[in-house]
Amino acid sequence: MTLDAQSKYPNRRTYVVKVRSDAKPDTLAGRLENIVSGQQREFASGRELLDSIASDLRAKADEPSAGQAHGQPEEKAP
Repeated sequence: MTLDAQSKYPNRRTYVVKVRSDAKPDTLAGRLENIVSGQQREFASGRELLDSIASDLRAKADEPSAGQAHGQPEEKAP
């Protein structure tokens, strides 16, 4: 059995979703915050919430991993 060094749920993908007090099922609104970066985004619908998460994931995908940032080679998935 091989131990995977990378977590299936890395901290950099941890979010807090704060829903406004006046939000309703058909008018979802609030704020999304990335726990690691502290970046916050307002959303005014479920679609905007999902788009905010997707945008954050795309931005993080473009950044080098911690190992690459320190000159270590990137590990390839099997």
